[in-house]
Amino acid sequence: MTTTTPRPASELPTRAGRSPATGPSPDTEPSPSSRVGHHAGFWVVAGAFLVAMAFSTVPTPLYPLYQARDGFATTMVTVIFASYAVGVMAALYLVGHVSDWVGRKPVLVLSLAAEIVAAVLFLVWNDTAGLIVARLVCGLGIGALTATATAHLGELGEVAGRGRTAGTVATVVNLGGLALGPLVGGLLAQYVAGPLVTPYVVFGVLLAVALVAVVLVPETAVLPEARPAYRPQRVSLPRAARAPFAVAAAGAAAAFSVLGFFTSLTASFAAGTLHVTSHLAAGAIVFGVMGAAAASQLVFARVGARAQVVLGGALMVAGLALVAVSGPTLSLSLFVVGGVVAGAGQGLVFRSAIGVALGSAAPENRGEVLAAMFLVAYAGLTLPVVAVGVALAHFGAAGVLSVFAVVVLVAVAASSALMLRRR
Repeated sequence: MTTTTPRPASELPTRAGRSPATGPSPDTEPSPSSRVGHHAGFWVVAGAFLVAMAFSTVPTPLYPLYQARDGFATTMVTVIFASYAVGVMAALYLVGHVSDWVGRKPVLVLSLAAEIVAAVLFLVWNDTAGLIVARLVCGLGIGALTATATAHLGELGEVAGRGRTAGTVATVVNLGGLALGPLVGGLLAQYVAGPLVTPYVVFGVLLAVALVAVVLVPETAVLPEARPAYRPQRVSLPRAARAPFAVAAAGAAAAFSVLGFFTSLTASFAAGTLHVTSHLAAGAIVFGVMGAAAASQLVFARVGARAQVVLGGALMVAGLALVAVSGPTLSLSLFVVGGVVAGAGQGLVFRSAIGVALGSAAPENRGEVLAAMFLVAYAGLTLPVVAVGVALAHFGAAGVLSVFAVVVLVAVAASSALMLRRR
């Protein structure tokens, strides 16, 4: 059995101003290009990460409005969602690792700029093609941002004395942002004029503020003396770490497939099958699923890594079983409760996978390895949802939901068992 756990800050190679024995130096100062210290910079990056992730899920409760406006079927919703996920994976593959060479800040700034462009596209390109392009650009920005922000938070946290909590903050912000987006989108759509305009104006302003703030934080990446020639994403791992990484990546993919379903099809399924027409209710369901994923990581932060895998896998299996039953019974309560329970399990499984990724990577390859982990996770988020979209064109929504839940349940159980063996 191979045991792989995240390395404490004391075991990481030193950077200027720190020693492995004493931790962060009190004399560590921000770089000349920054205006805030590492402690404040940590929270600035966390806030920018939260805003960007929330923006990426704002359209979730709005899809029925787009369907009514443009007259497309639920299958097109999965195409629109797939365009976002394709953008994420393309960016992870092409630029998710580049921050190891050019620095964290330049990639974060460009990522936030891409999100602002996406917000503008949502506002000015008012047809289905425009929606697809806007989601694609949004995905490109998120793909470049996710691994970079996670690595930046880890490094800022090491200097600021938050090395033990940086990973938890990063994953909670990631999932917490995904949770807030549908809730805010549903709230604005329900009670504010211009439901397909106001959310993007609000988030466009927030993203602009986040971009300016990120410019002021310290750079933390240890840059190579000579910048290597560009190459797409690859993963550099010690041979002994490759199998644990592959198993953890499979678990992350299975976990993200649950998030993919709820963020893409909840509003359409709730309105068309469960007859829930409230935009706020649709957003609140997704918020419950994503919020449970973030909350479980906080509640069980001190639980051992092995116990987190066991508990996370068990919660996902139980929740997915309830979701499977909710289809043929047309039970809204089972659908919601099952989603929340599965979401709580997803948070723990995903946190364990991130821990394996961080524990497998040397500091100079941290962005690269995290990008690879998120690349596999987003493949798990995308492919099952596309398959569900194709199935919906030929079969009833209730049956498709049940089959999807059972398939993912089996995948989660298998990957969790493998992760336990590897640990």
